[in-house]
Amino acid sequence: MAPVSPFMRPVFSRAAPFLSLSVSESNMASGSSASRVSSGRDLNSVPEVAETLGAVARLGFDFLCMPVFHPRFQREFGLDPAQSRPGAQTRSDLLLSGRDWNTLIVGKLSPWIQADSEVDTVRKNSEEALAQELNFSAYLGLPAFMLPLQSQRCANLARLLLLHLHTGHHSCMFWVRVPLLAPEDVRDDVIENEPVHRRDEQDERTWSWWHSFRTLCDYNKRICLAIEIGPDLPSDAVVDKWLGEPIKAAILPTSIFLTNKKGFPVLSKAHQRIIFRLFKLEAQFIFTGASRHSDKDFRSYLQYLDYLNQNRPTPNAYEVFAKGYEDYLQSPLQPLMDNLESQTYEVFEKDPIKYSQYQQAVYKCLLDRVPEEEKSTNVQVLMVLGAGRGPLVNASLRAAAQADRQIRVYAVEKNPNAVVTLENWRFEEWGDQVTVVSCDMRDWAAPEKADIIVSELLGSFGDNELSPECLNGAQNFLKEGGVSIPCSYTSFLAPLSSSKLYNEVRGCRERDRPPDSQFETPYVVRLHNFHQLAPPKPCFTFNHPSKDVSSSRSQCLRFSVQCNSVLHGFAGYFETTLYADITLSIRPETHSPGMFSWFPILFPLKQPIPLSRGEEVCLWFWRCNSGRKVWYEWAVTEPVCSAIHNPAGRSYTIGL
Repeated sequence: MAPVSPFMRPVFSRAAPFLSLSVSESNMASGSSASRVSSGRDLNSVPEVAETLGAVARLGFDFLCMPVFHPRFQREFGLDPAQSRPGAQTRSDLLLSGRDWNTLIVGKLSPWIQADSEVDTVRKNSEEALAQELNFSAYLGLPAFMLPLQSQRCANLARLLLLHLHTGHHSCMFWVRVPLLAPEDVRDDVIENEPVHRRDEQDERTWSWWHSFRTLCDYNKRICLAIEIGPDLPSDAVVDKWLGEPIKAAILPTSIFLTNKKGFPVLSKAHQRIIFRLFKLEAQFIFTGASRHSDKDFRSYLQYLDYLNQNRPTPNAYEVFAKGYEDYLQSPLQPLMDNLESQTYEVFEKDPIKYSQYQQAVYKCLLDRVPEEEKSTNVQVLMVLGAGRGPLVNASLRAAAQADRQIRVYAVEKNPNAVVTLENWRFEEWGDQVTVVSCDMRDWAAPEKADIIVSELLGSFGDNELSPECLNGAQNFLKEGGVSIPCSYTSFLAPLSSSKLYNEVRGCRERDRPPDSQFETPYVVRLHNFHQLAPPKPCFTFNHPSKDVSSSRSQCLRFSVQCNSVLHGFAGYFETTLYADITLSIRPETHSPGMFSWFPILFPLKQPIPLSRGEEVCLWFWRCNSGRKVWYEWAVTEPVCSAIHNPAGRSYTIGL
């Protein structure tokens, strides 16, 4: 979990004369704790581009969303005299500077274009007009271009957009405008302040449009979503699914706003909940429609959005720590093969929860093992296996002082660089109470047996840093009746949908590796833009000490999916019992509050699998050990079969 995250930047920044500071600079200048929300104004007709752009900027908007061609100018490419009519097709690019086109304008497709029309003449003419508008937008250097999706019939539109993407060197993003609910599914009897939820079949109609389109476009990373939020909302389950998609913008019609007692525009509680979640995705907001609060300035809509942003729920310690790591793929650590760097140790040592829980576990264990009458004579031998830079040693010493019990500590660490830190701790603080051992625990000939062994060898999937292999070997120098902290841990798996993560994995291909090997590798990742399709289920459990030292396992897990969706992979978590009732967990339902030492792990699939409501996903998962290395294999067998991922550890192994 150690790599430094990339700096996250907004898509747009304001250019002079509208704003002299960048967004990040203005936040620092104002001391704002919440990041500034980027917002745009959507207009269907723009008589004077420069004047309109200046006007919306003075209202506080960051960009203007407008047609590149006159929305009512239906060109005729097939017949004369229209096809050979002289004159410019649209306005000159000299109306704005290049920087303004590049940062302040989002283009819109003319509404009359129907690339999937069943009428040949309409379709062919639309194809020509679409290509013309896409090419002119590329010429202007627009940062984004918006295309509406109006039905599941979109194959030709997808083909033409891909043709444009693959035949030019453009940097433009494409925002596919999709309503949360299809117009035919919106009810007239919307109850004020309380949206009417539709049946799931209707609620998911427009999502199926989007899924068809992005599948036809092969999940192209430059094709994202601009969802339009209407007055009527889909069910919470469907909203969850939408918020797992690559949303770059949210379109807010002024018609969805209510009026408070002072005459200002406000949103219902249900709409506010969606807005708060969109804030977390760093979506940009586009206001469309005329002002419905004529006695108020249009900027009152922006002021309300800013009010919601300033009053969004306070992020917890985990969210603060994870900022910038969202959906950022990292290779799992291999501390047995690799010696960790000082900075990696430092990150883990800052966790406010983990070591206090370890201290409580050692404290309770000492009280249980040493009666009050023996506290001055019974010296417990405690071995810290994988001591790192010493945080578990310090936690154990604090626990002994808290319990008023005597301990003798062995700090065993294989990393010679970290041993330097341990020796300095012993010289400056610990003294003879601690013996530092520079050795791999599996090779150590312990001078005596331990009453308690303490370790922090757990990875994001529990066993993926080879804690079972290490502790199974280490139990040879544990006394009969001795205690291991942790004493057990269980891995969990849950199916997930995330085109964002699917694209991130697809982009990890390396030239010197076989094709698709990136899909046979697990990744540690702060899951963010995703939808979990079913609750996690337990996979593998390891207990220590144990008579069963076999670490090869297999498991078949079944998950019931309650919505139409698409499966992109599986999220992995773990729970561990340190001692008695002292636990640590990264499973969402039981996550240890404030703990950030572990992000979840992702096991991707090579091919997305479409799922229908009520279907079961059957996952086979294997943990394999050859004696020299450990690896995972996984495959879906229902509702369809996938390939077995990572057979024989061909793409990913963990070295023993």
